[in-house]
Amino acid sequence: MTPIDQAVAIGAEARRFVRTYHNGSLCTLSKKLEGYPFASVSPFVLDAAGNPVILISNLAEHTKNIDADPRVSLLVYPCADDAQAVGRVTLTGRAARLPDKNGFGERYLRYLPQAQDYFAAHDFYFYRIQVENIRYIGGFGKIHWVRPEHYAPPPTLALVEAEAGILAHMNADHRDNLRDYCRYLHTYEAVDVEMVGIDYDGFDVRADGKLLRFDFPEPITGPQEARTALVAMARQCREAQGQETK
Repeated sequence: MTPIDQAVAIGAEARRFVRTYHNGSLCTLSKKLEGYPFASVSPFVLDAAGNPVILISNLAEHTKNIDADPRVSLLVYPCADDAQAVGRVTLTGRAARLPDKNGFGERYLRYLPQAQDYFAAHDFYFYRIQVENIRYIGGFGKIHWVRPEHYAPPPTLALVEAEAGILAHMNADHRDNLRDYCRYLHTYEAVDVEMVGIDYDGFDVRADGKLLRFDFPEPITGPQEARTALVAMARQCREAQGQETK
């Protein structure tokens, strides 16, 4: 593997890690405290380019900080008893308010439906963090700085445009497949399932209120590749089911 190939692989690993979580610690530069770091909890959803999008009130302290100085960092990590023993990613960049609040609203609320009241409030807006630097710690001794071009996925406009249709089709006609994905790929027996998003690296299912992440073996860029990947995963689950019944 060439150094470039290795850098791209590490970047993809960092991106897949970030896709698994939707809460982070947002750090801004305080306007009130003259540049001191100011940390707060911030839910987020990634856009198609891997940039976090956050929904924040213009009355919030961190929003005032961003408007004064857009440089921010977002720490993404799982909750764990030993926080230093698990992976984590720090994304740094500049945050900017999206001009169209409704443009990202549907995708954001599929992932974070509890934010519906905030979204409806007149003083809440979306801000996108344009990722400029990535610090990826995958565990002890696995520490990397990642360049943004190695972290970002390639453009997937066809998949972005097809996402709503793919979700509607899977949720209307293939909920049994979604349950099988949960059972055989996450060892989780789900009753109520809904696919909430699909992207270059994989897809997300809300299973009994819990978000589960599924990575594709190979990335996809359009609806036909998505169909092929989802059919292959369903076949994998059927084979696992057959082995159970032997």
